[in-house]
Amino acid sequence: MQLEVSMKRVSVSYHEPDAPQHFKKTTPEELRLVKNFFAFSTFKMKFSIAVLPFPALFSSLVTASVTCAHSIPPFHHLQFPTWLSSNHSCNGSPHPWNVQSSPGKGLGVFATQTLEIGDIVLQEAPAIKITPPEFRDGVGYPLDTIGLLAREAFEALADDAQAEVLALHAHLFDGEKVKAGNEQLISIFRSNAYNTGKQIGLFPKIARINHSCRPNTSYFWSERLNKRIVYATRRIEEGEEFSVTYIPLLLSQEERQKRLNQYGFKCGCEACAARDEDLETSNTRRKQIRDLFNDLEPKLTLDKPKTVVAKKKAQRMAEEGLQLVQLIEEEGLADYFAQAYRLVAITHARIEDWQPAAMWAHKSYQIRMMADSEAEETKEMEVLLGRFIASWNDSLARKSNSKR
Repeated sequence: MQLEVSMKRVSVSYHEPDAPQHFKKTTPEELRLVKNFFAFSTFKMKFSIAVLPFPALFSSLVTASVTCAHSIPPFHHLQFPTWLSSNHSCNGSPHPWNVQSSPGKGLGVFATQTLEIGDIVLQEAPAIKITPPEFRDGVGYPLDTIGLLAREAFEALADDAQAEVLALHAHLFDGEKVKAGNEQLISIFRSNAYNTGKQIGLFPKIARINHSCRPNTSYFWSERLNKRIVYATRRIEEGEEFSVTYIPLLLSQEERQKRLNQYGFKCGCEACAARDEDLETSNTRRKQIRDLFNDLEPKLTLDKPKTVVAKKKAQRMAEEGLQLVQLIEEEGLADYFAQAYRLVAITHARIEDWQPAAMWAHKSYQIRMMADSEAEETKEMEVLLGRFIASWNDSLARKSNSKR
């Protein structure tokens, strides 16, 4: 028997392509040079002035120290989106959440205190983690093999950890019956597991967080910590329910519901329960976002356009990138901000408009740092940010010299 669907939530939460192949690989020397620009803490950022002079507007931003006693200053003068201009605060209780009844959803995870953007909701090591056999398109994972691997890991758990796993919801497809033993464990694993690097992991606490098509948290897998980490992508008030996404979000409401059918529920989130005219607007925006990503990302390059036609195309790409950001912010899809900000930074760098290139790169870098300071995506933005700041600095120096 074959499992014809991917494990629950095995799809990534948002489109995260590899860096374009025509970008040269970051060298250790480049990383060393950029590290001279900034000093970092692992989660909250701490900036210090570099030896090289920064443009005055940017230096007021990067000199801010972010610790438990200090917050990032408001960025209104830089016209950052409102969600990024919120001050970051230190994490309070190590458990700013509890599990309780959620109307129409069974159980859910709720905030026990107010959280700001970037605050960690919870971090959890997998109770069960397996290396799956090869996934075959149209066939899936062999169910028997998955069951044996999950059972082996399950039996190594303590009694209380086993009870926590068995208490999770198990969605059954038509024709399936509730069974004890291995079949029950397979259903639970299929209904709650996440991609975990090259493996598949089950996180009993994170599994309690319900889905939304406009979630207020995001998550990432840290190989270094062996934990999945969930963090706030907007301000979350005490008593508010946390939400993540189980599926890609750049789909229409109808398409999203078809993807969610495999999990056995009909989504009634803010985005899906909107009035017909608002739902149509949302569907249109998400399609436009998807189309713009698909059109612009394959064309990303830092090569300078040389012909008049190429320069016009590059300018149009920068303008379309700004349109993309506006659509994502209007739709409230925080999972896509870092990706879109990176795109806009690169398209502006290509036309040598260095001030917005540096600012958008900083926005993308800031979000990457919130998620995982050690990730390759974060290191890439670190290097790009350094390059764009240096170019901006050089352009200001040239303008200043030309006026003398």
